[in-house]
Amino acid sequence: MGLLSLLPPTSKFGWPWTIQTNPEIYSAKKNWPKITIVTPSYNQANFLEQTIRSVLLQNYPNVEFIIIDGGSTDGSAEIIKKYSPWISYWQSEKDGGQGNAINQGFSLSSGDIHAWINSDDYYTQDAFFKVANAFIKRRVDFVYGFAQTFNTSTNKVETVKVMPHSDYFIKMPNLAQPSCFWTSKIHQPIWEELHCALDYELWLRLLKGQKRKRIREVLSVANVHDDAKTHDPKIKDRWHQDHLKIWSEDGHGPVPEWKRVALLDRIRKKIYRTFNWI
Repeated sequence: MGLLSLLPPTSKFGWPWTIQTNPEIYSAKKNWPKITIVTPSYNQANFLEQTIRSVLLQNYPNVEFIIIDGGSTDGSAEIIKKYSPWISYWQSEKDGGQGNAINQGFSLSSGDIHAWINSDDYYTQDAFFKVANAFIKRRVDFVYGFAQTFNTSTNKVETVKVMPHSDYFIKMPNLAQPSCFWTSKIHQPIWEELHCALDYELWLRLLKGQKRKRIREVLSVANVHDDAKTHDPKIKDRWHQDHLKIWSEDGHGPVPEWKRVALLDRIRKKIYRTFNWI
């Protein structure tokens, strides 16, 4: 039974519901590197199926898909079971939060290339084909691209264009996490104590000195909705607490918060004006 035989809801159409990546685009090469995708999930049944289909309908010939669900009570497990024949591993039980779920997933990985995508985001059509070719042709350890946000209340779409990253600019937190992929040889675990800045802190450790390639195309879409973590009324305080951990003596070294934020804001605006990205 083919994946597209699992019909989406009648109100859904287009990618990744009634459209898939053409498998023939992979025919020119036999040995594609294995891509491991980890999806941490908790009570995101409204978006989870879109996430799953956006991975599987890439039709990538060498994908490992791992879903770590934190014991959702909203029907997420039933959605995962529906696609279980095409999922490498999944579980639905209480875990230690998002960072712990991601680490659990990657501990099971056997892939050459790693990425995680949250259960309310999704990949764009042909994203894996573009990413795998970038790794093969450029011989890099990190590939990243543009992203979009989709506001589910207003239907507004915005494109997030990320700039080329030198070691210095890694400290500018504008990489689009679901549009980032890296080799298993440079992988490091998530700092599980963090709530908001998991990806940003990971890039600080992961990317220094690594060869990387930017793809000037949208590789993922993040759904903006009322239940997203960014809508939590406590989010500003949690960002602040993450910031204090990251820049503590035990983290990456103390940096005065007001000075760092002001400096990076000036640098960001100057670069955006230089490259006409505003």
